[in-house]
Amino acid sequence: MIRRTLIAAGVAVLVATPALAFHCPKDVKAIDAALAKQGASAPANVKTLRDEGDALHKAGKHKESVGKLAEAMRTLLGSM
Repeated sequence: MIRRTLIAAGVAVLVATPALAFHCPKDVKAIDAALAKQGASAPANVKTLRDEGDALHKAGKHKESVGKLAEAMRTLLGSM
């Protein structure tokens, strides 16, 4: 029973990792579009958070990337 649980957990991790990886570029594009609309009125740290998230994505650290990109989106939404 424990073995099946461990195998199921391993499969879930393998399936979820690529899903996170494909989510990052969509988030980057959404942030870029919002930055283009807001222009100079956008908070300065959003671009920094976006760049950090993109770099983490390219480094294969997708969980961290999603976190940084989410923080950038929250900052953008807070400034609207």
